[in-house]
Amino acid sequence: MINKHQELIDFIKKDCLAQLTESDFLQSQENEPAFRKKIEAMINVSLKHKGDSSLNAQERQMILAQVISDITGLGPIEKMFHEPQVSEVMVNGPKQIYIEKDGRLELSNVTFRDEQHLEYFVEKILAPLGRHVTEAEPYIDARLPDGSRVNVVRHPISLIGTVLTIRKFSRKILTMEDLVERKSLSQAAGEFLSACVRARMNIIISGGSGAGKTTMLNVLSNFIPQDQRVVSIEDIAELQLKGRHIVRMEARPANIEGKGEINIRKLLKNALHMRPDRIIVGEVRSSEILDMLQAMTTGHEGSMATVHANSALEALDRLEILTLMDNPNFSSSVAKRHIISAIDIIAHMTRLPDGSRKVSQISEVSKENRNDFKLQDIFYAGDSNGFEMKFTGNIPLVYDRLNKQTGFSS
Repeated sequence: MINKHQELIDFIKKDCLAQLTESDFLQSQENEPAFRKKIEAMINVSLKHKGDSSLNAQERQMILAQVISDITGLGPIEKMFHEPQVSEVMVNGPKQIYIEKDGRLELSNVTFRDEQHLEYFVEKILAPLGRHVTEAEPYIDARLPDGSRVNVVRHPISLIGTVLTIRKFSRKILTMEDLVERKSLSQAAGEFLSACVRARMNIIISGGSGAGKTTMLNVLSNFIPQDQRVVSIEDIAELQLKGRHIVRMEARPANIEGKGEINIRKLLKNALHMRPDRIIVGEVRSSEILDMLQAMTTGHEGSMATVHANSALEALDRLEILTLMDNPNFSSSVAKRHIISAIDIIAHMTRLPDGSRKVSQISEVSKENRNDFKLQDIFYAGDSNGFEMKFTGNIPLVYDRLNKQTGFSS
């Protein structure tokens, strides 16, 4: 019966969405019953305006339920989105939906009706954000009101139809004890990293996409003393910092006219005027790298950031490339000196085939030769030992500093 009236349903949904404002969707988070009542009134007016007198009471009720469900929910992906074990939903066009469940990718057996059906829900998801996907801006990366991260790619960039990716926001704030219990790292490695944070060492967390970099950054931030002022800067806010003196900033994309962009570098430059004790950058991947390195060596020790890389050494190489890309007058040796002077510790994250996320390498950046990168592994986990983290036997060069400032003696 619903299919019979699909054209009418689509008309009513479009009519209702045109009347709803961004504030309506935001208020719906606080008072869903009132939001539903408002939509119901709109639907009744729309039905009257359409003048379809052939509908009986049962048909009207079914259409009402369908429209309310479509406007307030996520359609085919609603159920999976609310499953606690599902961390990510990936829609590859209307007929293919993958989910990440308990760390593993699964192909779902649900689909959207067609491209128009999928586009409707994409527009609905973006409406509360005041964002729209257009031919001029065919892709969008944004944060939903509940903290989830959403990415949309449409034609002509996508050749398979609209692609929607939602990374769910986890309300559970993990601790170092949680990571040790999950065997993401050893107890000794956790104690070492926490001591490094308390001793104000500059730390880079590296790893591939979805390896757990943001989670580790969040966990380490919990060891920052409560009396220190921390400024966090992210493209899309994901961190859940728990300190008493936290200032959170989020980059802003350009508007439809290409104006008004506030990127990570601008926020980082501004943060230096905010008297931070430490600066945390969600991810360094562009021109902001030199500003971050300079901040780490000019009174903001104990700062942290993440970077995409396949190993701890590759993380340093990537930082060098990023530095040289925006500073063409720099030589490789100058870039290396900046990086070696600034970075103390690299914790590398790895995502295993079974979906688990591990700290596979904790390395110290040697300061002996500032013209070339040299790492000393303190803890290591690899295929040879089943990714069980082990102490390498290398005594950290900063051991005395850790012992003096934090009492670390493991």
